[in-house]
Amino acid sequence: MARFEDRNTRLVYSTEHGRTCPACNRQLDRCNCRKKTAQPTGDGIVRVGRATKGRKGKGVTVITGLPLDDEALKQVAKTLKQKCGSGGTVRAGTIEIQGDHRDGLMAELKGMGYTVRRSGG
Repeated sequence: MARFEDRNTRLVYSTEHGRTCPACNRQLDRCNCRKKTAQPTGDGIVRVGRATKGRKGKGVTVITGLPLDDEALKQVAKTLKQKCGSGGTVRAGTIEIQGDHRDGLMAELKGMGYTVRRSGG
């Protein structure tokens, strides 16, 4: 456990708590101010692409840019997985659906009222 402090006893670096919120100095998983103020940002365009990197050649459809919080993102992912009849996950603000379902997902997202563009090839 390393701890360094400056002259004013303001904590500069510490390894005992992990990552902390810069506003309230609490651990990120216990921070309330960040959860309230964290709004998803973007340009308002939902992008639907395909990726195989890190998946041993297996393709997934990746949906990015949805301006939703984590719970709403999980609900949209559940709906899209049911429409495609395949599995998937929510990772770091993106939805990954197993297989190449770009055209069907684009139509479904347009039906939900989003501006959708195809990304990649």
